[in-house]
Amino acid sequence: MPDDLLDRFRRGERLALSRLLSRADRGEAADVLARLGSPTKRARVVAVTGSAGVGKSTLVGKLLETIRLQGQTVAVLACDPQSPLTGGALLGDRFRMPSRPDDDGAFIRSVATAGGRGAVAENVDAMIRLVEAFGFDVVLLETVGAGQGDTAVHGLADAVVLLLQPETGDDIQWEKAGVLEIADVIVVHKADLPGAEQIEAQVRQTLGVSGKEGPPVLRVSSRTGEGLDTLADALAGKPLRRGNGAAAGRDLLRIAQDDLMARFAEAERAQDARLARITASWSQGTLDSRQAAAELLRILADTPSSPAPQTAR
Repeated sequence: MPDDLLDRFRRGERLALSRLLSRADRGEAADVLARLGSPTKRARVVAVTGSAGVGKSTLVGKLLETIRLQGQTVAVLACDPQSPLTGGALLGDRFRMPSRPDDDGAFIRSVATAGGRGAVAENVDAMIRLVEAFGFDVVLLETVGAGQGDTAVHGLADAVVLLLQPETGDDIQWEKAGVLEIADVIVVHKADLPGAEQIEAQVRQTLGVSGKEGPPVLRVSSRTGEGLDTLADALAGKPLRRGNGAAAGRDLLRIAQDDLMARFAEAERAQDARLARITASWSQGTLDSRQAAAELLRILADTPSSPAPQTAR
């Protein structure tokens, strides 16, 4: 990676941020993150999840505007599903979000998601760390909307907002174990539609069965603006949980995984005979998985990490 790109990033150039995000999206950010080190200021990462059609992109756009009016800078990472047949993605989330080219305090990036971890892109955690290092106060992470699969976002965010809406049959999905359990705030979206009060009561009843104090349940309408300020205030009051304890360990593990992948790719490019020998022994059953993995780690420890050259995107 050219040193000037990282220098421009540190000077606050948005084009440099975009190019480094492209590297992160390709899984080539291990060297960048290692050189950046820990952020001087933690961003608040908010994940917005829920079934397809519930209005995630619209709400994220309105929430972005609300937070900007409060004087904070906001970066949006909007995950969009990738076609398993063509590999393409519409990346259309930003059409429902405000477009203000002159606003340096807002940044929107769409990310294609090919399976990944649940309903987020595979390398979105590295992308979060980049926009955090760039200095944004808040990061809004929008999932692709895969129902129960969206539980994976819990480990990436300080707060998870689960969106439900009236008259869609969502109750079958959100009553399943998992999706309600990871929510820090539950939003009955499109609250101007009939049935909003009913679904709010149903959610509260479901949460009350456990006997524990559940997350706040808010009615919000992106069309009328109802509840947007209340939602923003509720999120601002949530403690930052990333970077503490187990979360910090997971961040470090991710960096190590990226580095190992780069070393493995370099060993393949160099046609390392040791790698070929271990692979063959494992495939033939003469080495069990634990032995093969341990030997592979020893080989990779001696292999220099050499990320692929940056390409235009």
